[in-house]
Amino acid sequence: MRRVTGFVLLSIATALAADKERPRFAPGPAASYVSHQTLDKITIAAVPYLTDDETATAFGKLNPNKYGVLPVLVILENETGKALRLDLNAEFVTADNQHVRALSVDEVQHLRGVAKPPKIGATPPFPIPFPKKAKGGPLNVWEIEGRAFVAKLLPVGERVYGFFYFNTEHEPGSKLYLTGVRDASTGQDYFYYEVPLLRQ
Repeated sequence: MRRVTGFVLLSIATALAADKERPRFAPGPAASYVSHQTLDKITIAAVPYLTDDETATAFGKLNPNKYGVLPVLVILENETGKALRLDLNAEFVTADNQHVRALSVDEVQHLRGVAKPPKIGATPPFPIPFPKKAKGGPLNVWEIEGRAFVAKLLPVGERVYGFFYFNTEHEPGSKLYLTGVRDASTGQDYFYYEVPLLRQ
Protein backbone atom coordinates (compact mmCIF):
# COMPACT_ATOMS: atom_id res chain seq x y z
CA MET A 1 0.00 0.00 0.00
CA ARG A 2 1.43 3.37 -1.03
CA ARG A 3 1.92 5.81 1.78
CA VAL A 4 0.35 9.27 1.37
CA THR A 5 2.68 12.01 2.51
CA GLY A 6 1.64 15.06 4.46
CA PHE A 7 2.59 17.26 1.48
CA VAL A 8 0.17 15.37 -0.81
CA LEU A 9 -2.63 15.61 1.77
CA LEU A 10 -1.98 19.34 2.16
CA SER A 11 -2.10 19.82 -1.65
CA ILE A 12 -5.41 17.94 -1.89
CA ALA A 13 -6.89 19.95 0.98
CA THR A 14 -5.74 23.21 -0.62
CA ALA A 15 -7.29 22.25 -3.98
CA LEU A 16 -10.59 21.29 -2.34
CA ALA A 17 -10.69 24.54 -0.37
CA ALA A 18 -10.04 26.56 -3.53
CA ASP A 19 -12.83 24.70 -5.34
CA LYS A 20 -15.29 25.45 -2.51
CA GLU A 21 -14.50 29.16 -2.84
CA ARG A 22 -15.72 29.17 -6.43
CA PRO A 23 -19.35 30.28 -6.61
CA ARG A 24 -21.84 27.57 -7.55
CA PHE A 25 -23.65 28.37 -10.77
CA ALA A 26 -26.98 26.61 -11.36
CA PRO A 27 -29.41 28.34 -13.75
CA GLY A 28 -33.09 27.43 -13.71
CA PRO A 29 -35.14 25.65 -16.39
CA ALA A 30 -35.16 27.33 -19.80
CA ALA A 31 -38.87 28.14 -19.60
CA SER A 32 -38.34 30.05 -16.34
CA TYR A 33 -36.61 32.86 -18.24
CA VAL A 34 -38.46 35.64 -20.06
CA SER A 35 -36.33 35.19 -23.17
CA HIS A 36 -37.02 31.60 -24.19
CA GLN A 37 -38.47 29.80 -27.19
CA THR A 38 -39.74 26.26 -27.83
CA LEU A 39 -39.56 24.80 -31.31
CA ASP A 40 -39.67 21.13 -32.35
CA LYS A 41 -39.77 20.14 -28.64
CA ILE A 42 -36.46 21.91 -28.01
CA THR A 43 -36.60 24.78 -25.52
CA ILE A 44 -33.88 27.41 -25.68
CA ALA A 45 -33.34 30.33 -23.33
CA ALA A 46 -30.92 33.18 -24.08
CA VAL A 47 -30.20 35.47 -21.14
CA PRO A 48 -27.96 38.56 -21.33
CA TYR A 49 -25.95 39.17 -18.15
CA LEU A 50 -25.41 42.90 -17.65
CA THR A 51 -25.37 44.18 -14.09
CA ASP A 52 -22.84 43.40 -11.36
CA ASP A 53 -25.52 41.45 -9.48
CA GLU A 54 -26.29 39.32 -12.53
CA THR A 55 -22.69 38.59 -13.48
CA ALA A 56 -21.68 37.90 -9.87
CA THR A 57 -23.70 34.66 -9.92
CA ALA A 58 -21.48 33.26 -12.69
CA PHE A 59 -18.27 35.32 -12.73
CA GLY A 60 -17.79 36.43 -9.14
CA LYS A 61 -16.35 39.95 -8.89
CA LEU A 62 -15.71 40.14 -12.64
CA ASN A 63 -18.28 41.87 -14.86
CA PRO A 64 -17.15 41.20 -18.47
CA ASN A 65 -19.34 44.06 -19.72
CA LYS A 66 -16.87 46.52 -18.18
CA TYR A 67 -14.27 45.21 -20.64
CA GLY A 68 -16.50 45.28 -23.72
CA VAL A 69 -17.74 41.67 -23.53
CA LEU A 70 -21.42 40.76 -23.26
CA PRO A 71 -21.97 37.27 -21.77
CA VAL A 72 -25.18 35.54 -22.92
CA LEU A 73 -26.30 32.43 -21.07
CA VAL A 74 -27.78 29.77 -23.37
CA ILE A 75 -29.84 26.90 -21.94
CA LEU A 76 -31.08 24.02 -24.12
CA GLU A 77 -33.60 21.36 -23.08
CA ASN A 78 -34.36 18.31 -25.21
CA GLU A 79 -37.83 16.75 -25.27
CA THR A 80 -37.63 15.45 -28.85
CA GLY A 81 -37.26 11.79 -27.91
CA LYS A 82 -33.92 11.76 -29.78
CA ALA A 83 -30.38 12.63 -28.76
CA LEU A 84 -29.12 15.89 -30.26
CA ARG A 85 -25.68 16.78 -31.57
CA LEU A 86 -24.67 20.37 -30.87
CA ASP A 87 -22.31 22.15 -33.27
CA LEU A 88 -23.61 25.54 -32.26
CA ASN A 89 -22.97 28.78 -34.07
CA ALA A 90 -24.19 31.80 -32.11
CA GLU A 91 -24.58 35.36 -33.34
CA PHE A 92 -25.76 38.51 -31.60
CA VAL A 93 -28.21 40.34 -33.87
CA THR A 94 -28.82 44.04 -33.30
CA ALA A 95 -32.17 45.78 -33.68
CA ASP A 96 -31.08 46.96 -37.16
CA ASN A 97 -30.06 43.41 -38.15
CA GLN A 98 -26.28 43.69 -37.77
CA HIS A 99 -24.70 40.32 -36.91
CA VAL A 100 -21.87 39.95 -34.39
CA ARG A 101 -20.22 36.55 -34.13
CA ALA A 102 -19.48 34.93 -30.78
CA LEU A 103 -15.90 35.17 -29.54
CA SER A 104 -13.84 32.12 -28.73
CA VAL A 105 -12.71 31.69 -25.14
CA ASP A 106 -9.13 32.45 -26.20
CA GLU A 107 -10.21 35.72 -27.84
CA VAL A 108 -12.09 36.75 -24.70
CA GLN A 109 -9.21 35.94 -22.37
CA HIS A 110 -6.72 37.87 -24.50
CA LEU A 111 -8.96 40.76 -25.45
CA ARG A 112 -7.56 44.12 -24.41
CA GLY A 113 -9.90 45.54 -21.81
CA VAL A 114 -11.83 48.60 -22.92
CA ALA A 115 -14.28 50.82 -21.09
CA LYS A 116 -16.86 50.36 -23.84
CA PRO A 117 -16.99 48.02 -26.84
CA PRO A 118 -16.73 49.62 -30.26
CA LYS A 119 -20.00 50.71 -31.82
CA ILE A 120 -21.22 48.45 -34.59
CA GLY A 121 -20.92 50.16 -37.95
CA ALA A 122 -22.86 49.48 -41.12
CA THR A 123 -20.20 47.11 -42.45
CA PRO A 124 -17.86 46.06 -39.65
CA PRO A 125 -14.83 43.95 -40.60
CA PHE A 126 -15.18 40.26 -39.72
CA PRO A 127 -13.40 38.66 -38.13
CA ILE A 128 -12.51 41.62 -35.94
CA PRO A 129 -8.72 41.77 -35.41
CA PHE A 130 -8.45 41.53 -31.64
CA PRO A 131 -5.20 42.77 -30.10
CA LYS A 132 -3.48 40.25 -27.89
CA LYS A 133 -2.65 40.94 -24.29
CA ALA A 134 -0.22 39.10 -22.07
CA LYS A 135 -1.67 36.47 -19.77
CA GLY A 136 -2.95 37.87 -16.52
CA GLY A 137 -5.33 40.34 -18.18
CA PRO A 138 -8.68 41.16 -16.55
CA LEU A 139 -10.62 38.55 -18.55
CA ASN A 140 -8.05 35.77 -18.22
CA VAL A 141 -9.84 34.02 -15.34
CA TRP A 142 -11.08 30.46 -14.95
CA GLU A 143 -14.75 31.52 -14.99
CA ILE A 144 -14.58 32.67 -18.64
CA GLU A 145 -13.58 29.21 -19.85
CA GLY A 146 -15.31 27.28 -17.08
CA ARG A 147 -18.71 28.89 -17.76
CA ALA A 148 -18.48 28.80 -21.59
CA PHE A 149 -20.92 26.67 -23.59
CA VAL A 150 -19.02 23.52 -24.56
CA ALA A 151 -21.64 20.72 -24.73
CA LYS A 152 -21.58 18.70 -27.94
CA LEU A 153 -24.34 16.20 -27.12
CA LEU A 154 -27.76 16.67 -25.53
CA PRO A 155 -29.39 13.39 -24.42
CA VAL A 156 -33.16 12.90 -24.33
CA GLY A 157 -34.82 14.74 -21.44
CA GLU A 158 -31.62 16.49 -20.41
CA ARG A 159 -30.53 20.12 -20.13
CA VAL A 160 -27.21 21.79 -20.96
CA TYR A 161 -26.09 25.38 -20.54
CA GLY A 162 -23.17 27.77 -20.83
CA PHE A 163 -22.17 31.24 -21.97
CA PHE A 164 -21.44 32.71 -25.38
CA TYR A 165 -19.44 35.94 -25.41
CA PHE A 166 -19.89 38.91 -27.74
CA ASN A 167 -17.82 42.07 -28.22
CA THR A 168 -20.85 44.35 -28.14
CA GLU A 169 -23.31 46.11 -25.85
CA HIS A 170 -26.81 44.87 -25.15
CA GLU A 171 -29.53 46.96 -26.77
CA PRO A 172 -33.33 46.80 -26.87
CA GLY A 173 -34.59 44.72 -29.78
CA SER A 174 -31.48 42.55 -30.01
CA LYS A 175 -31.68 38.77 -30.28
CA LEU A 176 -29.57 35.63 -30.35
CA TYR A 177 -29.41 33.72 -33.65
CA LEU A 178 -28.48 30.07 -33.10
CA THR A 179 -27.83 27.26 -35.58
CA GLY A 180 -26.15 23.86 -35.40
CA VAL A 181 -28.70 21.71 -33.52
CA ARG A 182 -28.82 18.31 -35.23
CA ASP A 183 -30.36 14.86 -34.81
CA ALA A 184 -27.45 12.82 -33.42
CA SER A 185 -28.36 9.67 -35.36
CA THR A 186 -29.24 11.13 -38.78
CA GLY A 187 -27.34 14.43 -38.77
CA GLN A 188 -30.49 16.25 -39.89
CA ASP A 189 -30.52 19.95 -38.98
CA TYR A 190 -33.24 21.42 -36.84
CA PHE A 191 -34.63 24.85 -37.63
CA TYR A 192 -32.57 27.88 -36.65
CA TYR A 193 -33.54 29.75 -33.49
CA GLU A 194 -33.95 33.50 -32.98
CA VAL A 195 -34.45 34.25 -29.31
CA PRO A 196 -35.11 37.86 -28.19
CA LEU A 197 -32.51 38.99 -25.64
CA LEU A 198 -34.92 40.34 -23.04
CA ARG A 199 -33.94 41.51 -19.58
CA GLN A 200 -35.03 39.12 -16.84
